[in-house]
Amino acid sequence: MSGDIVGVWDVALSDGVYRIEFEHGTTTGKRVIYINGKEVLRRDWMFKLVGSESFHVGCTDTKATITIEAITNFSYEYNLEVNGKSLQSFLENRSKMSKTWLLKRNGADYRIVLEKDTLDVWCNGNKMEAMGEFTENGSETHFAVGSHQCCITAAASGRKRKGMVHSLLVDGVCIEEATE
Repeated sequence: MSGDIVGVWDVALSDGVYRIEFEHGTTTGKRVIYINGKEVLRRDWMFKLVGSESFHVGCTDTKATITIEAITNFSYEYNLEVNGKSLQSFLENRSKMSKTWLLKRNGADYRIVLEKDTLDVWCNGNKMEAMGEFTENGSETHFAVGSHQCCITAAASGRKRKGMVHSLLVDGVCIEEATE
């Protein structure tokens, strides 16, 4: 990567957190996009210095677009959209549609994500084999992380606006939800 990095964004998806870096040569029009340090798009000579570049992120091929707008003759503004929404709006919506827990066991780090709409469970970028069952108070989704038995419970909060409350239990111990 060269010294022309003009934008850096962190995007949390179910299968991981991705660092997106954008390089823009304002004299050559060069555009390079890196995801987690790996080059995914390169355009070396562009006569038009403004515009947009679209690409996909993660194993779910989430669509992302970087827009380049001129503010003055020599300064530019760079914005990232994910799934057609501003990054801020996407992340706000994502926090309503998923729950994330960060776990450390036996020296290993785990990032566990529940997609509330599909009830898919992800751990460190891999979709987990999970078994769901209904209970008297809601539901339980069981899966294993290494030798650890995990269970995500969903129970009614008792308040209409709050909806369901999701909790992660690992080997019977409740894990605090992460804020990403």
